[in-house]
Amino acid sequence: MRRTGTTRRSALTATGAFGLAAVLTGCGGDGPAPGRDSGGADARTASLGGSAALRAAAARASVSLLSRYEQAAAAHPVTEPGLAPLRATVQQHLAALGGRPKAQGGSPSPAASSPAAPAPASDAKAALKELAAEERRVAGARAAALVTAEPELARLLASLAAAGAAHAYLLTELAKETPA
Repeated sequence: MRRTGTTRRSALTATGAFGLAAVLTGCGGDGPAPGRDSGGADARTASLGGSAALRAAAARASVSLLSRYEQAAAAHPVTEPGLAPLRATVQQHLAALGGRPKAQGGSPSPAASSPAAPAPASDAKAALKELAAEERRVAGARAAALVTAEPELARLLASLAAAGAAHAYLLTELAKETPA
C-alpha cells in the first residue's frame, strides 16, 4: 500500500473532533429548569418512544451495512483484508445500538436479518466506491437524527456518524489502491 499525505491516525483524529463538536452542539440546555414540570410523563413517554424508533432505525442501517460489507468481501476476495476491520467496527456499532450481532457460526441471528441489499458491482473498485457511498448516506442520516434524539442517543449517533464518515474516507482510499 502506498502512503498518502493523510494517515489513518489523522483521519480518525479529525473524525473524533467532528463527533465531539456534534455532541457538544447537541447538548444545549433548552429544556425546562430542574424542578419544573413542562408536560411531565406524556412528553417523556413520547420522547422515549421516539428514541427507541431512532435506535431501531440505526440498528437496521448497521445490519444493512454489515450485509453490504460481507457481500463485497465475498464477491471480491482481494478486498477482504481492507474490509475486515471496518466490518468488525460495524458489528460493534450494531451491538452498541442493541442489535444482534452475527452468531458465532457466521450466520446472522434471525432478528438481525435485513432486506436483501443490492449485489455489489462486478468491479472491486466500483464495489468499494458503492460501499463508501452507502457509509456516507448512513452517516448523513445518523447526523440528521441528532436533532430529535435524546442526549445519550445523540452522543452515540454522533459517534457512529463520525465513524461512518471515517469509513467512507478509508473505503475511498482503499478503492484507489485496489488493483483493477
